[in-house]
This record gives sequence, structure tokens and C-alpha cells, in this order.
Amino acid sequence: MLLPFFNSILIISTGLAVLSVPISTVESTIQVWPKPRTFSWPQPQATLLSPTFTISTPNQIHIHLSSAIKRYLNLIQTEHHIPLVPPTLNFTTSTPPLQTLLVSVSDLTAPLHHNVNESYTLTIPTWGPAKLTAETVWGAMRGLETFSQLVWGDPLRVAVGLYIWDAPLFAHRGVLLDTSRNYYPVEDILRTIGAISVNKMNVFHWHITDSHSFPLLVPSEPDLAAKGSYGPDMLYTPYDVNRIVQFGLEHGVRVVPEIDTPAHTGSWAEAYPDIITCANMFWWPAGSKWEDRLASEPGTGQLNPLNPKTYQVLKRVINDVATLFPEPFYHAGADEIIPGCWKADPAIQSFLSNGGTLSQLLEIFVNSTFPYIVSLNRTVVYWEDVILDANIKVPTTALPPEHTILQTWNNGHNNTKKIVSSGYRAIVSSADFYYLDCGHGGFVGNDSQYDNQTSGTSGNGGSWCAPFKTWQTIYDYDITYGLSKEEANLVLGGEVALWSEQADPTVLDARIWPRASAMAETLWSGNRDETA
Repeated sequence: MLLPFFNSILIISTGLAVLSVPISTVESTIQVWPKPRTFSWPQPQATLLSPTFTISTPNQIHIHLSSAIKRYLNLIQTEHHIPLVPPTLNFTTSTPPLQTLLVSVSDLTAPLHHNVNESYTLTIPTWGPAKLTAETVWGAMRGLETFSQLVWGDPLRVAVGLYIWDAPLFAHRGVLLDTSRNYYPVEDILRTIGAISVNKMNVFHWHITDSHSFPLLVPSEPDLAAKGSYGPDMLYTPYDVNRIVQFGLEHGVRVVPEIDTPAHTGSWAEAYPDIITCANMFWWPAGSKWEDRLASEPGTGQLNPLNPKTYQVLKRVINDVATLFPEPFYHAGADEIIPGCWKADPAIQSFLSNGGTLSQLLEIFVNSTFPYIVSLNRTVVYWEDVILDANIKVPTTALPPEHTILQTWNNGHNNTKKIVSSGYRAIVSSADFYYLDCGHGGFVGNDSQYDNQTSGTSGNGGSWCAPFKTWQTIYDYDITYGLSKEEANLVLGGEVALWSEQADPTVLDARIWPRASAMAETLWSGNRDETA
């Protein structure tokens, strides 16, 4: 049965923001988010936390672990969280206050890559020091987050006599943020990464560029941002990127860059109009059918696969992005390639008139870029469209599964099944469940579908992916539904996505949280009570 969760509210401080996160009141009198896999507290009791409490890592030095310990120690000593529903337990002062949390890590060298071991064991006895053991630094960070949630009150008290073993069900648990359609200052991104971490998620998928703006300052191609951004104060410099990446490492969060190509590249035309087709044209010509549009929303432009200069520019961008981001995953986009945009180019018209196809165009593009990305020791992530689009797609032979991951966003379980049954690893971001921008109206203002005096629901209220995705919708979604065991093993995890046509820094936190917290628990420890 589904866990009857969200019966009360846990207030989690990220150190940067305060999140109201719904919690379960089922099995214990104290709540940890996300719910641990194993939580044993046979005789609920608590004692005082010593005013001189310390977190110690005897003879172990790691820059990111040290940063996390300092952060959590400050949080524990200053937050003085008061639970909305006080725990029912035996509070005693007859035992000495807890003085120390000893942290022990087996492997200090394991990098923050996909599938790194994030398990931990936390023991808080009634007497003596608490002990947190983990295989890696990143598992220790998850355990520190759990420990911080077991301390509350003023004076500070801590749950004792408990044992936790914990580890995630899925290795990839993330949030996607689009910073092209609207710009987000670095501080907003850092705050979001901090919140990702306290929810024990581990991926910030950064959709950096799109047709609307190119805010990333690429050292070898500075004109792309100088001319394609919204302005000189709306750029991400290499210094900014390094700051974000390092902040991610300090919080156990991978920063996965996405440079969406060959579609969604209209902003590139400000610097290189000769490599972009249908740039600056009206996205849906008057009187034309939807299938003859040039883009799916305002902001036209796609890279021209037949122009050699396209690859000269793009490879410099790819190389610089791979240098700026140490993350082994490189997201190359490849979604929503619109036939009409490519057909607007004379060279492509000639190619098609001589027997070529649009799918062959995409294959030319993939064959010219995919091997280069792989040569930089990267695994390439594409949106599902690259093999599943109805009109423009490449054969699976063009994308070896060992170097390719596909991210699904259409048709729910059906497309996930198609991807894994073809042998590919999958990241699930189903728009029907995980798109956080849905239900807030459409991007286009002058839209005739609103001129309707008899119904207020035409066109799903003007939002293509309406309705709004509630926490219940997100929490209940089973990303491996209908898959065999072997197929389910190819599902790496999931991401909720905030596309920014209708979002900006003003609404960022409210759009993402606490709904993303629902996915965080589902992917960490599941959404079903196996004992009920």
C-alpha cells in the first residue's frame, strides 16, 4: 500500500533556505527525510546534546568532507528546530550529554560520479559517542544530514538508542533547471543545490543554453555569450561555473551540464547567423498548420548539419564545457528538432530534393559530434527524441548503449519501456509526472485559444502539460512500472524539471519545493510500505 505520508510537516533548514517538507508519522516518533531504508529505535528516548559537541574524523582528511562537517556542526548548534509535532519519547538527563559524533570513511578517494556508494550506518547509543560509518565521503554526507534531523529543541536534545542503515534505491536523483529562458543569479543556483543535498538528491542538471539566451561564457567562443545572452549582467563566467561545481562537491551534488543541440540553438545566431537555420523567424507562420511550424514556441533556430563551420564552433564549445565541468555525463540535448526549421534552409532543401531525409541530417550531426564527446571521456546523455521522435531520429546503431544514456519525457512508462528494451540506460523525467512548470499557463500571450466565452478549460487552461503536478502525483509515480527486472536495472533514476518559460528567481523555490522532496523520498527509499 502507499505510505500514508504527509501527515505532518518537517521544517528542514538548508543553511541557505528553509523548506517545509511533509513527512510520515507511521513507524517512529521522530521523522527523517527521506525515510531511511532501515530505522531501529526500540525504546524511543533522547538526551541532551553537549554544548561542546563535536564531529570528529580521526586521522581522515578530505576537503569536501571537512567542509560538510563544518556546515552541519554549525547547523546543529544554531538551528534549534522545534518540531511541529513533538516526538513521543523518554527524555532523560540521567545519562551524560552526547559529546561526539565519530565519522569513519572507508574510501576517501572515490569520486562523485554516477553510482558512487552513498550508503551509511549511523548508531547513536545511550552512552558514549555516536558513530557514522560510510564507504565514501558522499555516503558520510548523507549520514550527516540524517544526524542533523535527529537533533532539535532548546536546549538541544538528540535521539539516542537508535540504529540506521541507509542507502538509495536509485543512483541518479536530480533536479533540472533551465537558465536560458530566464536567467537565475548564481546565488539562486547555489541555494537550489543546497536544498537538493538536504533531500539526499545528488544531481543538478543544468540546462544552460537554449534558443532564448546563451548565458555561458565559453572561453574559446566568447561571442556566443557576449551576443547571445540577455546582457553582460546575465552571464555565467568560468569563475561562476567553478564556484557552482565546487559548491556541488561540498554538498555531494553532481553538476551535469546540458548544451542542447542541434535544435534549441536560436541564441547562437547572434554570433554565428550562418550556422543557424530559420533564425529570428516567426515560430508559427500565419495560416500554416502546426506540423509546418518552425519551432514549438517563440525562439527559432537549429544548427545546420551541412555547414562544416557548425562543427568547428560546436567542438570548441564542447571541449570548453568538458573542461569547465569535471562531471563524466555530458548532456547533448537532441530534443524537439522541428522539420520546418531545417527545411527553411536552401542547402538543406537541395539535400532533401536529391533524396536525402531529415533523419539522415540528424545522423550526419550525431556522427560528427557523438564520437568527439566520447573522446573526451564523457558518457553522452540525449533526450529520448534522438531515437523515438516520429519524424527525425537516428538508428540505434548510431548510438552505442555503452556510451549513451537516454532521458525520457514523453508518454510515461511506454517510452521508458522502449528505451530500456533497446538496451539503453534511462533517466526518467516524464512530463506527466515530473514537470514542475506545468499548470501555470502558456508561454504565448496572444493566443486565440483563450478567446472562448463558454469554457474555461480549453487547451488545458493554456498549459500544454496541465494540470499542475501535485506532490501526490510525483510521490506515487513508479519509474520502473511494467519493466522486467533486467529492464528496471537500466533505469538509473529520475529528475524533476523546471522549465523557465513561466518561472524566474521570484518563484524558483515555490516551484521546486516541496514537490521535488516527494520524488527525493521515492527514489531514495521507495513510495510503498512493504510491511503493510
